[in-house]
Amino acid sequence: MAEEKVGLMRKKRVLFLCTTNSCRSQMAEGILRAAGGNGFEADSAGAKPAFVHPLAAKVMAEAGIDISSQESKSVSQFQGLAFDYVITLCGDGARDVCPAFIGKMKHGLHWDFPDPAEAEGSEEEKLEVFRKVRDQIKARLEEFVKESGDE
Repeated sequence: MAEEKVGLMRKKRVLFLCTTNSCRSQMAEGILRAAGGNGFEADSAGAKPAFVHPLAAKVMAEAGIDISSQESKSVSQFQGLAFDYVITLCGDGARDVCPAFIGKMKHGLHWDFPDPAEAEGSEEEKLEVFRKVRDQIKARLEEFVKESGDE
């Protein structure tokens, strides 16, 4: 009986936003698609969309999640659409440069994560920064899935 009820539940729509939609929001979209099961529908966008950062795709592949076919999208593509959650992922005090969402949302959240694209050093040092941010986002999303699944 519980399975039938779950089958009738509407998926929660989540939009992840960051400035260029190349790292944090792309990783969050991929993680939620993998971890959220049938309960969530995930998208991501940015104010100044660029590309999916190759190091983001690489560290996600290491975690068994393929984001290589995801595309960087403009927040304007989602204007007027309704979301249960719009989550901004800008960090280091950059919340005021995060894109604004013009649409319908039930909940707006801000999660402060540093931009791994700003990492300096060798490729391995940069990969360590990407891995750290990926793992932080993953932990936050696992908590989010548990908490929002009860709504």
